[in-house]
Amino acid sequence: MSNLDRKPAPTTCGGEAATGPVRDLLTGRQVQLGESTVVRRLLPNLGRRMVGAWCFVDHYGPDDIADEPGMQVPPHPHMGLQTVSWLHQGEVLHRDSLGSLQTVRPYELALMTSGRAIAHSEESPHTHARYLHGAQLWVALPDAHRHTDPMFEHHPDLPVVTAPGLRATVILGTLDTATSPGTTHTPIVGADLALTEGTELRLPLEPGFEYAVLAMTGRIDVDGVPVEPGSMLYLGCGRPDLPLRAHTDGSVLLLGGEPFEERIVMWWNFIGRTGEDITRARTDWTTGTRFGTVHGYAGPRLAAPDLPATPLKARGRER
Repeated sequence: MSNLDRKPAPTTCGGEAATGPVRDLLTGRQVQLGESTVVRRLLPNLGRRMVGAWCFVDHYGPDDIADEPGMQVPPHPHMGLQTVSWLHQGEVLHRDSLGSLQTVRPYELALMTSGRAIAHSEESPHTHARYLHGAQLWVALPDAHRHTDPMFEHHPDLPVVTAPGLRATVILGTLDTATSPGTTHTPIVGADLALTEGTELRLPLEPGFEYAVLAMTGRIDVDGVPVEPGSMLYLGCGRPDLPLRAHTDGSVLLLGGEPFEERIVMWWNFIGRTGEDITRARTDWTTGTRFGTVHGYAGPRLAAPDLPATPLKARGRER
């Protein structure tokens, strides 16, 4: 799960949650990911950098890859974050510098905590399903945990919350009384909400969290706003519940969490607190130290892009 932009802009994030409920519809920009996958990047977005600790959101597919190699993301580094791989269709083979080798399938949680440093690759298996559809997400690690040991978790069985017309798979954190087995370091929630046609409900929320909804499939209104697949509605804070209405069978990802107050610097595949953090990480990747080696990927690792001419820095909190 990588940002393959060869000229990534430094992004300052954190401390920017809306103080009350809003309905800001975000559309993604198209970004090439590997050889044949194009993603819609929803976060970071102009005017919206984070949702709780969620700091990076890509949506891709459904893509017909029957005659294509599918996802092919060479070995690349991460620092200061967690990656969440979430599939609706297809399979992705994960390798990392810890020696992990895991095929991830739909509705299974692949959670990688980079901590101080890790490298990984992602690819569609040589023999793969016709369609590839999913989301890739990052969670920023708070300062107290950003130097933790790296680890990889695979959870094929996740808790489910049901109600008439609703099946909610809890990806991270807690929804209702169900808690995901995935490791978290901040108050956060991620859930896949599958609704049947004609369903209308009000989903209970934590008023102290900020939320957004990423549309995956179907036609679903979120608080009265039609949200097309591949777009995301930012909802702000202060909501005791969320009205949902399904015009067809469909699904959305609910992303939320306690507003992330720390200021961070995000550049390429790194999250730090200062420009020096980023510069050091790039040097360590370039020189082959710190991030380890991913074995088994048929191809070279990614080269780090050039640093921007302007200094990287984290500004004070914006209010």
